Amino acid sequence: MGVVSGRRVFGLLAGLMAVVLGVLVAVGTGQEASGAGERAGERLEKVMADPHPTRSVTPAAGAEWVGTWSAAPTGPEPGTEAGLPDQSLRNVVHTSVGGGSVRVELSNQYGGRPVRFTNVTVALSAGGGPGAVAGSMRRLTFGEGTSVLVPPGERVLSDPVRLEVAAGSDLLVTVYAPDPSGSVTYHRMAQQISYVAAGDAAGEESGAAFTGVAEVWRYVSSVQVLSPGAEGSVAVLGDSLTDGITSTVGANRRWTDLLAERLRTERDAPRLAVLNQGISGNRLLLDGDLTRQYNGASGLRRLGLDVLRQAGLRTVVLQLGINDITAAPQQTDPAAIVAAMRQVTAEAHEAGLWVVGATLAPFGGHHTYTPERERVRQLVNAEIRAGGVFDAVLDFDAALRDPARPQSLLPLHDSGDGLHPSDAGYVAMARAVSLRDLVPDTAEQAL
Repeated sequence: MGVVSGRRVFGLLAGLMAVVLGVLVAVGTGQEASGAGERAGERLEKVMADPHPTRSVTPAAGAEWVGTWSAAPTGPEPGTEAGLPDQSLRNVVHTSVGGGSVRVELSNQYGGRPVRFTNVTVALSAGGGPGAVAGSMRRLTFGEGTSVLVPPGERVLSDPVRLEVAAGSDLLVTVYAPDPSGSVTYHRMAQQISYVAAGDAAGEESGAAFTGVAEVWRYVSSVQVLSPGAEGSVAVLGDSLTDGITSTVGANRRWTDLLAERLRTERDAPRLAVLNQGISGNRLLLDGDLTRQYNGASGLRRLGLDVLRQAGLRTVVLQLGINDITAAPQQTDPAAIVAAMRQVTAEAHEAGLWVVGATLAPFGGHHTYTPERERVRQLVNAEIRAGGVFDAVLDFDAALRDPARPQSLLPLHDSGDGLHPSDAGYVAMARAVSLRDLVPDTAEQAL
């Protein structure tokens, strides 16, 4: 599917959503729809076409459901083989766009056994800590009620609840499971402090009970808002550079956070949400270590598993490939990496999406560096820059490298390990993005 036809598919989907929401406003509130049973492989069309109305939410005409935050499940959390029963897990997540209603997706992708949540809440965070803004606590429902059983390998989407959420703000998503279950599905490198309380404290506005802390996100995989202003979302399928593992904890300094800020504030920028689907150690061609599953499924599989299902999805950014070169077993054929990139583009085009691909960043000071691996990186980047692999190119190599030593990061951009950027490096990555390249150009949109 070409660029123009892909844009038309998105337009048709958006038009269908507008019609559906218009009907909902005309007839008033609807019956509660179940949020359970959302499977990991469902496509973009179902996510966009299912507004999940409830008696408490009447969508405004013209608004669309769009993902405002996401984190890809990375595997089963070590030491949680029986789950984390009788504990309240309060996840702190940072929005990219705002809206007037919220729904939350929970994942049991790596659980192995069903997990039953009996209390799930969402609230505005008071200053980024475990306490909620007074009056903002909302208890979520899942079709039949406040309890939901999530089978192993599946995800569930809550019913919507009305809550005014500002762009660039922190939300508290708290889950409580009373019973033992399988391992907790989590995102390992959150770069964010979340909180834990004994017993069922999910509905407590006060953060006093949440004395435990963890730098992981547990069970929650995405948050969506009903937004009248967002034009869709861009999802970034990436590795540790997108995961932001060397950014300052709790400061939201990943390059995707900084990109979201640019999209919110710069004049004439497309009003897109940014969804971070980075997993540290993730590879394009191969799954992560199956004995640990810390590094996720391959990028080729994660496109369908984690990305295409995101609400309001319009654009995919692919930032993968360096781990294929550096991690055992190493990929020594640049053509194989480029072919996988072309496959991602083709599959995304089939879903009507625009695809932006990033060049592979320098790693000259890293312990995995060899001249032969650098040769492979340079050949992959040459193919990307030549065109024909992606709809647009994002040149992270040029943004991060040291002009005097182009195989290495500029010292200012180096976190110290020769591979991962510093906060300044993440700023350089966000600034390197041409916002106009995130969507087809004006002439193509007019066709």
